[in-house]
Amino acid sequence: MIVLNGDRAPFEAGETLEAVLASLGLTAASPGVAIAVDREVVPRAEWETFTLADGARVEVLTAMQGG
Repeated sequence: MIVLNGDRAPFEAGETLEAVLASLGLTAASPGVAIAVDREVVPRAEWETFTLADGARVEVLTAMQGG
């Protein structure tokens, strides 16, 4: 089971972060996006090849402007 932003996600172990982003309508080129897996930030250069282990907790964060 993979957890995405606090909820159970329809991903299996072995999925890449790129696939997770695609499910959210994002790409590695999307500005203001950061990803942490098990509380460790994953560099953008690794998103295409970084695979998720069973039980991974993924947080996809996007910068927002406002006040």
